[in-house]
Amino acid sequence: MAPAHRHPEHSPGPTEGAHVSGWPARRRTVSVFRLFRRREKTTEALAKTRQGWGGGLGALFGGGLLSDDAFWADVEDALVSADVGVATSLALIERVRERVRDGTASDRSAAAEALKEELALLLDVAEPDIWDWYDKEELPAKPLVLLVVGVNGAGKTTSIAKMARHYQDLGKTVLLGAGDTFRAAAVEQLRVWGERLDAGVVAQARSADPGAVAFDAYEAAVARDVDVLIFDTAGRLQNKTPLIEELRKVRRVFERQAAGAPHQTLLVLDATTGHNGLEQARVFQEAVGVDGVFLAKLDGTAKGGITVAIAAELKLPVIFIGTGEQLEDLTLFDTDHFVDALFGDATSSTNPGSTQERSR
Repeated sequence: MAPAHRHPEHSPGPTEGAHVSGWPARRRTVSVFRLFRRREKTTEALAKTRQGWGGGLGALFGGGLLSDDAFWADVEDALVSADVGVATSLALIERVRERVRDGTASDRSAAAEALKEELALLLDVAEPDIWDWYDKEELPAKPLVLLVVGVNGAGKTTSIAKMARHYQDLGKTVLLGAGDTFRAAAVEQLRVWGERLDAGVVAQARSADPGAVAFDAYEAAVARDVDVLIFDTAGRLQNKTPLIEELRKVRRVFERQAAGAPHQTLLVLDATTGHNGLEQARVFQEAVGVDGVFLAKLDGTAKGGITVAIAAELKLPVIFIGTGEQLEDLTLFDTDHFVDALFGDATSSTNPGSTQERSR
């Protein structure tokens, strides 16, 4: 049964001034090296973090006595310096030291494996079925509506383009919605990406009602039989109250157009901002609720531990990580690959394949 479509809370009418450019193209790229490339991209993105740790966290576990307090202080410093967070770092170390005390980790090699296991447990906060929205050829809804939030400058528009390419690589058609009507540059950037991707873009004039754009975008997605609608939003965090109301209105528009929409709300965080990103996340979580995180610019920071802090403090799963500046420079987050990359080559994973991959 087709979903009921209702007008959003705006005036003038929902299609007045709307512009829909392009026609979403369907493409499919199949590669037998797909999972290998995920691991490789994750390793590349964490290169600066490993360099800051002298080649990887595993390098600290090269030899010596586990009873040496200076050794554990070095591990703590490494975790904190990478923005894992003081409380989380201390909790992780205490869990590993407990294994040392009870004899289950008798040397530094075993302690390293114990820390990897504890990190993986901490990172694995995603519900197994969340990956159905991001990594399945048969998506749970059509059109799948992704609401993308984040502050200006976090890399939101580029991240949206990368996600669009990701879904195109799954063989899906994609439509983009330009909901950041406050910044003319944001609309133009999305149009440029739409042309590069051969994907349609729904936009209105500057300062138009984002709720109206959301309504038009969903109508266009249904009319064109599009698989995925990715909707951009404003990120003026300095004007927090108006922004929150605007985001809530956009969400209400989608909720009225289709049951379950928006199906996922993704927060784009700039990994280089470190713990400041956690405060941003709390604002958006309060405003509209967040299902997961796109961690952008991970390749540009030595503070890759922010990924751990997001999971530990916000209980939010990281879904995508940005690994460079090109459209193809994104990968789905993989717990085991991430932990292996943090440790460098000094240790190897005891769990082949990620928790996410096993559940998919």
